[in-house]
Amino acid sequence: MVVMAARLPLPTLLSHVLVAFTIEFDNEAEHRMAHRTTNGPRVPIGLNAPWLASQVMWANVMQFVGADGVRLSELHARARTTRDSLAGLQRWGYVAVEVDPADIRPVSSARDPMILPTAAGRHAQDVWRPLAGTIEGRWRERFGADVIAALRGSLQAVIGQLDLDLPFYLPVVYPTMNGKAEVPSANRPLTAGDTDDMSSLDLSALLSQALLSFTIDFERASLLSLPISANSLRVLTEGGVRVRDLPQLTGVSKEANAMSVGFLARHGCALVEPDPTARPGKVVRLTPKGLKAQKKYHRLLGVTEKAWEDRFGEDGIATLRASLDRLVSDTTADASPLQIGLEPYPDGWRASRRQPDQLPHYPMILHRGGFPDGS
Repeated sequence: MVVMAARLPLPTLLSHVLVAFTIEFDNEAEHRMAHRTTNGPRVPIGLNAPWLASQVMWANVMQFVGADGVRLSELHARARTTRDSLAGLQRWGYVAVEVDPADIRPVSSARDPMILPTAAGRHAQDVWRPLAGTIEGRWRERFGADVIAALRGSLQAVIGQLDLDLPFYLPVVYPTMNGKAEVPSANRPLTAGDTDDMSSLDLSALLSQALLSFTIDFERASLLSLPISANSLRVLTEGGVRVRDLPQLTGVSKEANAMSVGFLARHGCALVEPDPTARPGKVVRLTPKGLKAQKKYHRLLGVTEKAWEDRFGEDGIATLRASLDRLVSDTTADASPLQIGLEPYPDGWRASRRQPDQLPHYPMILHRGGFPDGS
């Protein structure tokens, strides 16, 4: 059950809605696509199916790889991010990288290689391409066309005032970058395939761009990234939390929590120790530095949202909050209305996993993809 809470921070509201959209998108893609996972093959005889990947790989990479391929530089320009997980997409069977035969350097060093979709990659593209529209159509039926129109309008009102070329989904989080967001370029001329018509963007792209913009503003004043702060740091205590409990408490995978806790421990914000009750496993607890960082996270959320009210107008942010809250909260129900669309197909990999008690307070986009661990 996805539990509700009172007066959630603005990025948490954005995150809950974006993650719910992504889960529904990914569940549908898994249901329709020939693929492989650790749960076993779902592969028709004779088809070399790819490893299942998340919406982020479609939104930030594969939608820009045409049948005839695309140069890496053009891919980055269209996607508006260099965090492309290209090595993973090659390894999982979605793309091939073609370099100049005269260039003897490794692929990673080659000049502007051509990125080509494999046969399996083209099949995945055919499945992914209509899904954002499909999910958004379901949401209009489920929540009401006026509710979704109001949400789109409030997001567009904010995004239309931004001066950054934001990607179409959140970029990958790298611990070597302190887990912080990649800051896009400003005022880049549009290239082929770009559009400045926000009406053509699907709801997940609008949510991602608003959330990423808030993230960049938050992280300008924070040494710790918003993804690490909003998930693992948020739930830790001085008394200690069992490491094995973190996925349920945060809503993100054990891999994402391991990355975050490792980062916090290396920077003196947390200690990982044997369980003092002698139970198997370890606990992680905040140090005085970590407690200070946790308090700063909560304070900066308010400071950044206030700055957004000054920048975009109190009415504009209030309208955005209200439109998000209509999807996230329902005072007459025990669970978020978003819960309705989170039920996986019986043969989906999520059906075999215990579902977390809440949606993440920030999506953890690792090198394998999106929520909770890249499928």
